[in-house]
Amino acid sequence: MTKRAGILVAVGATVAGLVTAAPSTASTPSAPSAGAGPAAQAAAAPLKWTGCGTKSYPALQCSTVRAPLDHDNPSGQQVTLALSRIPHTAKTSQGPLLVNPGGPGGSGLSMAGFVAASLPAKLAAQYDVIGFDPRGVGKSTPALDCVPKYFEPVRPDTVPDSYEADRTARNRAASFATACGEKHGDLLPYMDTVSAAKDLDVIRRALAAPQINYFGYSYGTYLGAVYAKLFPERVRRLVLDSVVDPDGVWYEDNLGQDHAFDARHKAFAAWVAKNDATYKLGKDPAGVEAAWYRMRDAVKEHPAAGKVGPAELEDTFLPGGYYDGYWPRLAETFAAYVNDGDQEALATAYEDFAAVDSSGDNGYSVYAAVQCRDAGWPRTWSTWRNDTWQAHRKSPFMAWNNTWYNAPCATWPVEPLEPVRVDNDAIPPALIFQATDDAATPYEGGVTMSRGLKGSGLVVEQGGGNHGITLSGNDCLDAHLVDYLTDGTLPKRGGSGADAVCDALPEPKPAPATKAGANMKGRTLHGLLGFRG
Repeated sequence: MTKRAGILVAVGATVAGLVTAAPSTASTPSAPSAGAGPAAQAAAAPLKWTGCGTKSYPALQCSTVRAPLDHDNPSGQQVTLALSRIPHTAKTSQGPLLVNPGGPGGSGLSMAGFVAASLPAKLAAQYDVIGFDPRGVGKSTPALDCVPKYFEPVRPDTVPDSYEADRTARNRAASFATACGEKHGDLLPYMDTVSAAKDLDVIRRALAAPQINYFGYSYGTYLGAVYAKLFPERVRRLVLDSVVDPDGVWYEDNLGQDHAFDARHKAFAAWVAKNDATYKLGKDPAGVEAAWYRMRDAVKEHPAAGKVGPAELEDTFLPGGYYDGYWPRLAETFAAYVNDGDQEALATAYEDFAAVDSSGDNGYSVYAAVQCRDAGWPRTWSTWRNDTWQAHRKSPFMAWNNTWYNAPCATWPVEPLEPVRVDNDAIPPALIFQATDDAATPYEGGVTMSRGLKGSGLVVEQGGGNHGITLSGNDCLDAHLVDYLTDGTLPKRGGSGADAVCDALPEPKPAPATKAGANMKGRTLHGLLGFRG
């Protein structure tokens, strides 16, 4: 479950400016395991890697592999999966480390470079770090794009103030579902997490690897857990960071987000109040929050710069729920509008944080396709309406925004599957990371997953509210990650739920106006994560 921020706030700068290079020596696929199903028996073509280095990751290589659209019909229609790699350089390799930033709908090609660059060099050298665009995403083909410019501003207010407004928004969501079925009807029955997990095993065979190591964030935790359930003997190490609650896939998980994001928005308001000397929006957190809602009322009457209404305003401030490194830029924008009437500052922040380009259209299309197919959603609109109003009364920041984001699932043209029960006692111990105040994947998900994966270790960031917490500057968390990836070492069991506890990083300091814009990109990871899970 990804929040729009990851798809809209630069979900992985997709590998660009490909550099032509001679292919490396092709790998030979390994033999399938005995008793594997028909999809597993299909031979994967050897991979040919070409240089596709970027300024940030010059050693990056790219390739593609073909996989069955329908894994129960391996000789039928095929899809092409785009891959990236930072190859191992050590004499002894620990095998492939597949990495995924989340989504569903997030591109993972750049993440191979990020992870390899962020791990200690000696450790990174022992792995082939493999990024990939899941089926339907980015450079994988065919790529989904159900309704281009679906999020073009100015959209109607997300909070319906009449029956007519409610019906208009419902019809808009239903039209997206209809258009997706008309445009991609042959693909939608196979856009689901189980199919994507089976794709990972195609990648494994193409890499000639008897087992894989896997490192997933957000929705990528669920993808990894599903892979481990389907192919437990193929899992060597499993790292899950910011964990989807597997018992809430997907309707209940999204309701849980409503309250968690509202809490993070209140934390943002409290931070702004604490830094009143810089932002001059008041010293009372409740008063700052009230000022934000007055700003929302104002842009409803007169969209800022003709492009930021209440829906766009929510989209602009949602990234602050994922990463507090964005708070200085958001606070500066908030203050500029409230104190100086600066509409252009708000419009610029919207463009930087929330405006949707073609990759965002693709990401949202995949998000909807996978979430709507993975599990059943209420088909009676009164259920959605009643649940959302109940959430909105307590947590108004994004409840209706989140509902409309997911509302195509109410009329999705493909019947849903049953969610996978990911409880697992057949894999090596996994390592799980979870922040206590994470909004996109609330804390309970990490606890549930750790209980379901027998022998796993749970590392908790106490007081942390960011989403995607390893490789983001917390040395305590990263030490546990490095130990595990080095030799499988888990933290010693603590007996109180968490096996290790790390303090959260300090909150950001307010930045001068000339530097606040630089905080928008934050640490590299938070430009890669696929949010809404």
